[in-house]
Amino acid sequence: MGFWIFMFVMDLMIPVSMIVFGRIFTKRAPGEINGVYGYRTSMSMKNKETWKFAHRYFGRLWYVWGWMLVPVSAIVMFFVIGKDQDAVGTVGGVLCFLQMIPMLGAIVLTERELRKKFDRNGNRRVK
Repeated sequence: MGFWIFMFVMDLMIPVSMIVFGRIFTKRAPGEINGVYGYRTSMSMKNKETWKFAHRYFGRLWYVWGWMLVPVSAIVMFFVIGKDQDAVGTVGGVLCFLQMIPMLGAIVLTERELRKKFDRNGNRRVK
């Protein structure tokens, strides 16, 4: 049971991190463009406008998807409660891997949206 609790907590770390950072990025993007903290891609770091847009968009995706992953992750883990360590470890590992898809997929969607709204120099596109 101890290993199941450990895996349960570990499998909730990705969605909870997405919720926390999603909320932070949506409400308060890092003030200055920097190479240490925040949503840092070459497109998002073009200027202050792309920086704020990327954080708001990316943060919203992470926040919503994080809340969607929490119950799904809990339900999946409840299916292996009381099972042997191999089953718990395998299901927990696969779940963690699957959680990475929306976590990293948000980058693809954010970059696509940045390219729709801004040209390659970071200037807002005219409609």
